[in-house]
Amino acid sequence: MAKEILINVEPQEKRAAVVSDGRLEEFYIERPQDKTIVGNIYQGKIEAALPSIGAAFVDIGLPKKGFLYLSEIESAFEAADTPRRHQSSGEVKKGQEVLVQVVKESFGTKGPRLSTHIGIAGRYLVLMPLDSQVGISRRIDNDEERRRLRQLFQELKLPKDVGFIVRTAALGKSKLELGRDAQFLYKLWKRLQKSLQQKKSPALIYEEYDLTLRVIRDSFTEDVSKLIVDSKAEFYRIQHFMRTFMGYLRSKVEFYHGDNLFEDKDIERQISKIFESKVYLKSKAYIIIEPTEGLVVIDVNSGGYKKKTNQEEMAFKVNCEAAAEIARQLALRDLGGIIVIDFIDMEREPHRREVLNILKSALSLDKAKYDILGISKFGVVEMTRERVHQTVQALSFQPCPYCQGKGRVKSAVTLAIYALKELKRFLKNKPAKTVNLTLAPAVIEEVLKDKAGLKAIEYKFRTKVNLISSPTIHQEEVKIS
Repeated sequence: MAKEILINVEPQEKRAAVVSDGRLEEFYIERPQDKTIVGNIYQGKIEAALPSIGAAFVDIGLPKKGFLYLSEIESAFEAADTPRRHQSSGEVKKGQEVLVQVVKESFGTKGPRLSTHIGIAGRYLVLMPLDSQVGISRRIDNDEERRRLRQLFQELKLPKDVGFIVRTAALGKSKLELGRDAQFLYKLWKRLQKSLQQKKSPALIYEEYDLTLRVIRDSFTEDVSKLIVDSKAEFYRIQHFMRTFMGYLRSKVEFYHGDNLFEDKDIERQISKIFESKVYLKSKAYIIIEPTEGLVVIDVNSGGYKKKTNQEEMAFKVNCEAAAEIARQLALRDLGGIIVIDFIDMEREPHRREVLNILKSALSLDKAKYDILGISKFGVVEMTRERVHQTVQALSFQPCPYCQGKGRVKSAVTLAIYALKELKRFLKNKPAKTVNLTLAPAVIEEVLKDKAGLKAIEYKFRTKVNLISSPTIHQEEVKIS
């Protein structure tokens, strides 16, 4: 399976796509004004401690205060080589300093979610400076490989004052490769400690990589055949980064000489489909994805499924196809929070189990954390998916000023009835010999279908109503003058 990473750079934004056999599998977008702060480490100052909700609000130098659970704060005062004294969470007071890392972006009116469990990601490892344990990613599920990695760590004889988590990318890597990554991260942490002592709160201590370098670090593995970038400046920056950390993959980096990388690779068309609520499957069935503020609802429909089969087999085949596509769409759109999936009803328990297994298998490739409760006898799956960044849709769209974010507008018939009611209310309070009623053309047409009703208003209020059709007016707007 040919796998490529495509990076498109424009003055206003960077976009990265991971493509397998020409099919979009991952998509990321970053703009200067919307640059992620997830992964950044700050020396913050406690703005307020609220035991009633078990949390503190922390000033990290951004417009919105960060949210931090009080139960986490104790570990912040145990950071090595810092001038802070150990205090319990019950003694937390306004003005105290705390070392925090952003683990979740701001959403709506909520500030960023913070944690004192600091982690600095490298190529194969995550350094945990306030811990001393070594853990291995749960995604590495081969027992023999887990034993091999633990053995390598024992042989490396790393510093005892920090801990490490072995990332999935470490699968099959040598002792030398892991050792280099560990030493680099440890030296970086030591530099950050010095910076920490020199800066006053609130201050940025460590900034996470930008989009390009994050994608290279997290997705540029040996199974990627090419990394193609359409900016010469970005190409040279990538080459410098590769020389330092991933020299063995440098030969796979290419500069694109064409005019439009994403268009030529047929990625632009696929990206546009990310924003559609209806996603068609190969069988002509489809899924509908409706994100709301509190949860994401996904509905599976048989649609144009044509194969001659009984209801149970049809439901099973469509659900199997939909399960794999749903996992892909969740990652592509970076949807998170509570997710409810309504599959087509299936009578047979083995069929329900198989659909659930397909969903879990497809989700196992997802970088975000998730949890599935199971599947009900009605085919409903409840799950959660980690929501860290703003969704691609949130970055690319704003609420429609026409429908005020409802997704619908009132029908012309409804508005015609409403307009006549408003006209009567207006004339009751402000009698006039003539009155102008300005409406959208479609609404005017509906008003004219009931000329008797309009004449009755003119007779009752002894007035003349001038209907004015305005193609530029909002369909739901009613102007009376």
